[in-house]
Amino acid sequence: MVVVLLPSLLATEAGGQGRFELDASTPDQALKALPIADLIFDEHGRLRPLVNVYVNRTQIDRLDGPLGDGDEIRLVAAVAGG
Repeated sequence: MVVVLLPSLLATEAGGQGRFELDASTPDQALKALPIADLIFDEHGRLRPLVNVYVNRTQIDRLDGPLGDGDEIRLVAAVAGG
């Protein structure tokens, strides 16, 4: 079981739920199981550019790495603008 934590904006879109406990073997699998997967991934299944993913407080660039029981995934939306 892994835990996925969402920032407040995404939690609002997920019906107010900011914490999900899921059975998943990779971050990709866990994130695609979320009810807001369409906001995290584009139409080609790629992570959207302004979404940063952390596993156990370490930012990751690839979503295909293994997860262990009790791992924590946290999504952080990057800030952009000019």
